[in-house]
Amino acid sequence: MGTRTRDGEEIDMRTRVRNWRWRRNPLRRRCDVVEAWTALVVAALLLVGAPLAGILTGWWAHGEARAIATQQRADRHEVHAKVVGRTPDTPPSVDGGSRHTTPVAVRWSDPGGATHTAMARVPAGTHTGDSVDVWFDAHGHNLAAPPTESAVWQHTLSMGVAATGGTVAVVLLAHGVVRRVALRHRLDEWDRDWALTEPLWTRRRPA
Repeated sequence: MGTRTRDGEEIDMRTRVRNWRWRRNPLRRRCDVVEAWTALVVAALLLVGAPLAGILTGWWAHGEARAIATQQRADRHEVHAKVVGRTPDTPPSVDGGSRHTTPVAVRWSDPGGATHTAMARVPAGTHTGDSVDVWFDAHGHNLAAPPTESAVWQHTLSMGVAATGGTVAVVLLAHGVVRRVALRHRLDEWDRDWALTEPLWTRRRPA
């Protein structure tokens, strides 16, 4: 029979204390077992479930965004036009620093040589005579440009990160609730056990 060093005994003692919920002992209660299994489930959800939720959501979001972008490119056409209308001297102010556009008359020629003039929204700061790329639908209505591939991937990453973070938050919240319930049951069980044990220790009869 081999001997263990003092350090080995200390390590073994720490392991036993850390894993006491997994072994039968007088202190373990049913709520302790539930809490131990819950911790394993939470770890699995955080390490596997949350990333998987993010990947699946991002995959779905990417497919939806690509479909929308493809549909918009089919329904709209881009023209290279020249600004012929008078543009505002001072761009309108907006909160949040988003990019501004302003409506102005633009003119372009189609492949057949016909000239067209229409109102279109161009980036703020555009001046008369500048060339711009604008999008129109089949009815001649000016519309925003379809999402670029970069915008599609940005949307995909945003949705994936949001889904991962949301899953983590829900899992941690549920784990906190389970721990609070387990703690309440543990204290109740200890109170019941103490009510039976205390008279034996103090050598008095229960009232």
